[in-house]
Amino acid sequence: MSNVSAEVTATPAPERPSAGPAPAIGAGMVTALVGFTSSFAVVLSGLTAVGASPAQAASGLLALCVTLAIGMMALSYRYRMPITLAWSTPGAALLAGAGAVEGGWPAAIGAFVLAGALIVVTGRWQRLGGLVAAIPVEIAQAMLAGVLLPLCLAPVRAVQTSPAVVAPVILVWLVLQRYAQRWAVIAAFVTAAAGAAISIVAGHRHLDVGAMAPRLELTLPHWSWQALIGVAIPLYIVTMASQNIPGTAVLASFDYRVPWRAAMTVTGLGTVIGAPAGGHAINLAAISAALSAAPAAHPDPKRRWIAAFTAGASYLLLALGSAALVTLIATAPAGTLETVAGLALLATLAAALGAALRSEHREAGVVTFLIAASGVGFASIGAAFWALLAGLIVRKVLR
Repeated sequence: MSNVSAEVTATPAPERPSAGPAPAIGAGMVTALVGFTSSFAVVLSGLTAVGASPAQAASGLLALCVTLAIGMMALSYRYRMPITLAWSTPGAALLAGAGAVEGGWPAAIGAFVLAGALIVVTGRWQRLGGLVAAIPVEIAQAMLAGVLLPLCLAPVRAVQTSPAVVAPVILVWLVLQRYAQRWAVIAAFVTAAAGAAISIVAGHRHLDVGAMAPRLELTLPHWSWQALIGVAIPLYIVTMASQNIPGTAVLASFDYRVPWRAAMTVTGLGTVIGAPAGGHAINLAAISAALSAAPAAHPDPKRRWIAAFTAGASYLLLALGSAALVTLIATAPAGTLETVAGLALLATLAAALGAALRSEHREAGVVTFLIAASGVGFASIGAAFWALLAGLIVRKVLR
């Protein structure tokens, strides 16, 4: 992973009619809206699973929005490229599968700090980046698929516990998958919010209005070796393998060469800074990166950076609603949050399973998948680490 100059390498295109910044601004707003609403439920599920209280989970969502917004605005303005950032959705899913860690929430915070430090080192030390890239794709994707499986089963279970709220959410998601796939998760979230609001009013449940104001809940990190091995290392690997490396490839497909060292430094330091407030990891965007980098964002490749910059500014506005979202969800019927999170991750699960089973080393992928999906850990270390280790051993033995 060598450092490359930050420049657009697109071949000169025929002159097009000049366009103002409006298309890029619109694309940036859509990028932020899609990125936020499609996976914030996964973030809240992950943070809650490793010990965060509702206030600490809201603080983590706020910290993620602010750090990735500032990083995105700085990188896009400095390099005049549509470099979009996101929180680590696979990392949040990993946390949801890991569950409570030895040392509780402070130990999870320590693991977030270490993961961010490893990302910074990756940008500076070429060999570490090479080691991550050398992890077989089928093993990394099988681990991710195993972590995602319990989350994607949540909507099925939620139908039994809260059918009146969950069934309409799934129905709306299915219809939008057919006719407007990009907006399916957003529509599902809106439906869930409406159903939750109706349930709260009909059930005369108390809604803590005071808790809706955004605020940071800082926690001193605690260093637990179980959390470092079982959370930090898998979080780092899945963030690099499923977000940073694919994010670089997405931008390269639109003829942009990412300033690797700068991007890893900004996202790694952003993770370290946001960790005490509950932010688990920020990284290069992969899926949503195309919304700002594609020709639809602006006909002139040299002006698409405005879309990424606008997306960053939009995240700052969305951050203001993080606490209100958490408060609403905390009062909603059981399974509402899990349903939205599970639906948001179905496409990622399908892609991960396909990559895991497409290789000739299917047995290693299946072993990795099953151990990760089991959620069973040993020596107070989560299943994701053991899944990765077992998959590599099986692959080596059967090769």
